[in-house]
Amino acid sequence: MRSETPAGAVSDSVDDSAPGDGLVKAGVVVFAIGALATLVTVAPLFLGTDPFPTVAYLVSMLMGVGFALAGAGVLRSVAAQRRQARSGTS
Repeated sequence: MRSETPAGAVSDSVDDSAPGDGLVKAGVVVFAIGALATLVTVAPLFLGTDPFPTVAYLVSMLMGVGFALAGAGVLRSVAAQRRQARSGTS
């Protein structure tokens, strides 16, 4: 059938990840956890209930950590692309 993918094409696309992709993906997950924690800790302010303990506010700081991880992944990817461009290989 023409709609099937050839076996060789699948193995070629498996190694598509760049050097910073893992850090960016981890950063997005950590940022999302921190953003959710921020929403949860801000909710009592609007609902008029008792605030959460300090630990909840510390978890919201993961938002910044996730942003830093993703930024480090982008910088690592840029550095790898620059090295590759300098060496002249593609």
